[in-house]
Parts: sequence; structure tokens; C-alpha cells
Amino acid sequence: MNDKKIVIALDAMGGDNAPGEICKGALLACQKYDDIEIILTGDTEKIKPCLESHPRIHIEHASEIIDPDEHPANAIRKKKDSSLRVAMEMVRRGEAQGCVSAGSTGAIVAGGVLVVGRLPGIDRPALGVPIPSVEKTSFMLDVGATVRCKPENLLQFALMGSIYSHKVMKVANPEVKLLSNGTEEIKGDDTVLGARELIEKKNSLNFGGYIEGNEVVAGHADVIVCDGFNGNIALKLGEGIMQSLKGLLTDEVKSSFMAKAGMLLLAPVVKKLWARFNYEQYGGSALLGVNGAVIKAHGRSKSPAVLSAISVARNFIKEDGNELISREL
Repeated sequence: MNDKKIVIALDAMGGDNAPGEICKGALLACQKYDDIEIILTGDTEKIKPCLESHPRIHIEHASEIIDPDEHPANAIRKKKDSSLRVAMEMVRRGEAQGCVSAGSTGAIVAGGVLVVGRLPGIDRPALGVPIPSVEKTSFMLDVGATVRCKPENLLQFALMGSIYSHKVMKVANPEVKLLSNGTEEIKGDDTVLGARELIEKKNSLNFGGYIEGNEVVAGHADVIVCDGFNGNIALKLGEGIMQSLKGLLTDEVKSSFMAKAGMLLLAPVVKKLWARFNYEQYGGSALLGVNGAVIKAHGRSKSPAVLSAISVARNFIKEDGNELISREL
């Protein structure tokens, strides 16, 4: 295990609540962990008023910001002094072991590949997210980094996801399943069928076969593997359902006195339920397959979510996650 000081480059200008909440999250992280040092990248004049002085928090000036509406790859290539690009350059040069950003997902993926670079043996990166469920928290990848996959890509995703689940999420023997349109062995397209054949031959993986979409939030797998197209749709669908349910519940409560009275009685249960699905406690999405710990925090992240994302990066670095992935491949 890595006991050295961990340096994390934190994109201070990424996300809806930057730089204020990003700076608060950095301070919370340094107060919680004695072994980390944080370098905030971004506009110094905008960061300083938001930053409480701390000996392990520093600023690396960056004059540009990547807008969420910009073309990701073009923005990474052209805006060389953007807060995200500067953070990733620090990882590439070895000045930081990881970077965290709540900015554009596309730009983070593009920067991970074009700036940080892929790990040797990895053909395509994968973006993985924790999926809270009824039984446990699963880890699903890919959810948007690689839209079109070959069977070999899904095999690599399975290996990376298993290592991440074991080392970062502390699952003893992660069960890996492929997302498909049925649980029978004959189901799936050519890519999924080819991936199944490859994964079944990998003795280091605890392969459990297929998992259907309706089982994703039931906690029937520790690691769920899919291409970035289907993974992103599944993720956004789940987020949309949760937001719709929350809105419907709020409208119903407002509709009558009896509903309000009932909600008062149910309030502790409802609060506990929403907390289970609160993204702030699950850190961020890990971009696996790149040569550094690259973590995408939620765009609406406030300081607790920033702290969680930094914690994910720290744990991945301490457990030598990339070294384990390279060794497995």
C-alpha cells in the first residue's frame, strides 16, 4: 500500500458551484486526511476569496475554463491553459498522482485519453459509477467513455471494474455480470456474446453471467459491465426516474392536508431513503484505463460531494489501482 504523500490536482473552476464549493471541499479533505496535498487549478483571483488558508492547499493559476457546451476534444486541445487541462498536465508530468473535476464529462474523458494517456494494454477507457441499490452498491462501467465496444474492450472493463470494486469499494470477491437483454446464455448481440466467451475464460474474474436492466438497481451484481452507449442510457434513465418520483411525491403532499399529515409521519423513512440514493456520499465517477486517478465529480457538487470525490481518488492511489490493473492485463 502507498504510504507516501498523495498529491491531487483539483479543478477549481469545474462544476455549477465553482470555485466556492470546490475550495470548501478541498479544505474538508485536508482536514480529514493527513496524507494528501491539494493543488487547485484555476483563476487565482477568483479562488483566493473562496479559500481558507491551509499549508497543504496550493493554487496553480489557469486562465481558461472549458464550457460544458464546447466540443470536448477540441476544447482540451485548444484551451491548454484551462483549469482542467492544467490539472491533467500535472498528472501527466507526475506532479500529481490524480485529478478531480466536476466539469464537463466529455472533456474529462477526452483529457484522460489525450493528456493523461491510456495505461499500457488498455485499448479504451471506461467511466465507472457507483449504483446504489436495494441490497448494496454496485459499480457499473462503462457509462459514457467508449460508446462502441469490441468484446476485448468489455473484458478489460470487467477486469478494471473487479479490481476497483475490490480495492476501492472493499468487496471481498466481486461478482461481475454483463448487461444484456436476458439472462439466458444465447441472449445478447455479437459483442456481448463475444465478451461473455472471453470473460468466462478469465479465472481471476468471479463471473455471474448476464444481468437485465430491471435488476441493475436490485443489487444482483457487484460489477455491471456494458458499453458506454447502453450504460449512459441506463444511468440517465435511473436518474430521471428518481427525479420524477421526487417531484410526484412533492406534488401529492401539497395536494391535501391528509397527505401532509401522512408525510410528517413518514418523513424519517423518506429522508433515510433519499439519503441512500444521494450522489454526494458516493464520490465520483472513476475514469479507468488512464495513467492516473481521474475522477469525475457530479456537476452540481457541493463541498461534501467534492470531499467524497477526493476520497475516491485518494483510495484508488493508495491501493495502487493502476498498478494492479496493469499487472492483471
